[in-house]
Amino acid sequence: MIYELFYPLKSHYSWLSWLNVLRYIPFRTIMATITAMLLTFVLAPWFIRELQKKQIGQVVRSTGPETHKIKAGTPTMGGALILLSLLLPTVLWADLRNPFVLATTAVTAGYGVIGYLDDYLKLKRKSSGGLAGRYKLLGQVLIGGSAIAYTFLATSKLPADWNEIKTHLAIPFLAFSKHSIDLPMGVYVPFAVFVVVATSNAVNLTDGLDGLAIGPVMINAGTYLIWAYVAGATLFGFSLATYLDIPKIASCGELSVYCGSIIGAGIGFLWYNTYPAQVFMGDVGSLALGGGLGMLAVCTKNELLSIILGGIFFIETVSVITQVISFKLTGKRIFLMAPIHHHYEKKGWAEPKIIVRFWIISILLALFALASLKLR
Repeated sequence: MIYELFYPLKSHYSWLSWLNVLRYIPFRTIMATITAMLLTFVLAPWFIRELQKKQIGQVVRSTGPETHKIKAGTPTMGGALILLSLLLPTVLWADLRNPFVLATTAVTAGYGVIGYLDDYLKLKRKSSGGLAGRYKLLGQVLIGGSAIAYTFLATSKLPADWNEIKTHLAIPFLAFSKHSIDLPMGVYVPFAVFVVVATSNAVNLTDGLDGLAIGPVMINAGTYLIWAYVAGATLFGFSLATYLDIPKIASCGELSVYCGSIIGAGIGFLWYNTYPAQVFMGDVGSLALGGGLGMLAVCTKNELLSIILGGIFFIETVSVITQVISFKLTGKRIFLMAPIHHHYEKKGWAEPKIIVRFWIISILLALFALASLKLR
């Protein structure tokens, strides 16, 4: 909005020539990050007090770790604050005519609504069961599918480079120009929707300890920020994406502003969500942030690399799947409790130790993913 409203003024008033700085994505990304951070810091104390007044507190599973019983009643649905602090700076500092920005923010907001309904039903029923899984999944598929369809159909608003590679699948650590796989439209679109939905639910499963999910979410967003900028950046008339042999998508750079907003909102939220948490994210935040990360993977053509980058989310999901399959087939559990972070709690690990070690692993995976920019 700021970009669209104020940037054109420099052409009409010479004394506003300094507005030329709005052209540059790095500047707007920094401003979006700062705006999101300040919004969260300023609004969080009031927001937490309102949640406490309305008695919107966490419902703890009776089968969960004993240490979680003290968390009962802690304000939840803090993800609503994250969404506000994420979406508003994106609207203010990003180019809203960009289809990638529109699609990604739409998924974030839409999945936030699904998460809100899930949290609301949990609180109303005073149980850990919220929105029925089939309805939650249906909503995620419809919203994610609509957003991806929009990026495929908005051909007049996107450069030719996207239309030429939109169904291509990049293979991590291999040159995109030589080793990408061009999938049929009927195969790629369902796969892309699966990536968005799976990432959303994976982040949701990871959100089980104070600050556990928001750390890797920010690390992933920071990695996608670099990737999105490089995919669309041109320096001195030379394309960085062409040099690195990664998917070249001119309009993709604008997603850096969205990524910066995630980082800023995440830092502000972590101030209050760090152990012991004053507020929990809830499904309204985890589903929305996961959906946003899934869209970033699709828009930057990092669908397969997202498995490495989001390795923490992937491991958490696999632990749940293997636990369920093992119990149904053999009647035995592989882990003391799933997702896997609860397994380590049951083994006696302190909650902060689990959180920090998972963050460290996430940082290592992000560095490994960024290394693929050059190792081709």
